[in-house]
Amino acid sequence: MDMMTFPRRLLALCCLIALSLASTPAAAQTEARVSGDVVEVELLEGWRRADGSHMAGLLVRLAPGWKTYWRAPGEAGIPPRLQLRDRAGLLAADLHWPVPEVFHSNGMQSIGYSSDVVFPLELTLADGTGALRLAGRIDLGVCHDICMPVSIPLRGTLPAGGHPDPRIAAALADRPLNAAEAGAGRVSCDLTPIRDGLRVTARIPLPRQGSDETVVFELPDPAIWISEAMTQRSGGTLTATADIVPPDAGPFAMDRSSLRMTVLAGGSAVELTGCQG
Repeated sequence: MDMMTFPRRLLALCCLIALSLASTPAAAQTEARVSGDVVEVELLEGWRRADGSHMAGLLVRLAPGWKTYWRAPGEAGIPPRLQLRDRAGLLAADLHWPVPEVFHSNGMQSIGYSSDVVFPLELTLADGTGALRLAGRIDLGVCHDICMPVSIPLRGTLPAGGHPDPRIAAALADRPLNAAEAGAGRVSCDLTPIRDGLRVTARIPLPRQGSDETVVFELPDPAIWISEAMTQRSGGTLTATADIVPPDAGPFAMDRSSLRMTVLAGGSAVELTGCQG
């Protein structure tokens, strides 16, 4: 195993074991709402759109001092996972992600939200004319002085009509800029084999986004581990380097076009996909 990645992976594994031991599921309170001492999730019914899809939302309320995580939460975080059981008439369910914050604690970086957050939930329907019944759960990680995973049941009926919800609309608007909006150029990257995977170095032509820029790498396969990126700024170019380790911990062929890079700084974000050799 590459010595750069081993201490981080071992520390992350220990943290995840501690999280599992501290698990305290919340209890159901109403049809579409669950509450506990730490976190409460409400299903916002949203509205049916002209194309027959439905835009709903998940409102996550956190007790003071607690935080929850983004889709790429850092090495010790737990990403939200939505699982729906009753999928009759439902073709796809996609969460949208408001711009997160970057936290540093005990030498580790995590990414998430320190106050209430709405995750817009876009539902693609086989037939957009009737009401839609949802049942399932959302798994979240929450942290304060301790961290723990919670599994929260969800149940509700989304009407065929409804009205645009300003809370969902605001969360949709709180999105990363794309390359054109941010004035970014084409990203180039070098891939170097290491003992247990690859090391990627991406050169991102991008105007400075803030005094403290964080780059997050993601691949479509969540089983592939990616380290916290090391970043360096030189004029109009931001360089980021991270190790990528597949489940079998060996060199592998990575599709450069599938690599997603998010630059976080000062409450804003830029999202870029794909790089050239």
